[in-house]
Amino acid sequence: MLEVENLTCGYNSKFVLEDISFKLNRKEILGIIGPNGCGKTTLLRAITKVLKPQKGRILLEGKDIQKVNFRELAKKVAVVSGTYNIDINVKTEEIVLLGRIPHRHGLQFFETQHDEDIAIKAMTLTDTIKFKERFIENLSAGERQLVFIACAMAQEPSLLLLDEPTSHLDIAHQVQILDLIKRLNRDNGLSVILVLHDLNLASEYCDRLILLNNGKIFKIGIPQEVLTYSVIEAVYNTIVIVQENPFSKKPYILIVSEVERQKGDTR
Repeated sequence: MLEVENLTCGYNSKFVLEDISFKLNRKEILGIIGPNGCGKTTLLRAITKVLKPQKGRILLEGKDIQKVNFRELAKKVAVVSGTYNIDINVKTEEIVLLGRIPHRHGLQFFETQHDEDIAIKAMTLTDTIKFKERFIENLSAGERQLVFIACAMAQEPSLLLLDEPTSHLDIAHQVQILDLIKRLNRDNGLSVILVLHDLNLASEYCDRLILLNNGKIFKIGIPQEVLTYSVIEAVYNTIVIVQENPFSKKPYILIVSEVERQKGDTR
């Protein structure tokens, strides 16, 4: 689906990412993790052509994205951020219909019946059809995030990029959002790149993980290979205990507070 080759990019001649190379398989959920400022969001910006590579290239289905116009790219790649600022109050369905803009033709100003059908399908998939007529400002943070995922699905993408989609959400909404992403991946064949801060969520929901540190790939592999005690301590400089989730058999990270560390030192 996607191949990143020797990517180097950044801002104002300052390189944030250096020599990044990886492949995303079709129907895979690839998690991007790492400390603050390591380049996670920068990587998504490069994949969506917001940032131009200083070196290297990004291939989407074998085509260099720099040779693909934004409209065509938006038909294949959709993005969902963790935060949105909405200055006007509109109905939920109108937000979802924005996802149809890349598919408009020439001087088309209004949605067709086909556009409306696709939007309804997207809202049904994301279980947002129940507040189709409600205004976006009257929804909770979790409900809004579902609406923005519905908007992304209305683009009919092959690849979905999510930048910390569970930030500022309670645990119930975090699970709801990520369960939805997993279903879309499994049932609709959607390929996903998912930026997460929560290592336990990344472990549970991602097929493979890329751990970034200081703008470079520190480790790439399945969660069991990436989320080890030694790797986490080296990158995050934090003492943790890594155990196995008894249900999924994936790594589960337990933090150790300073108080408990001091108790351990005196035993």
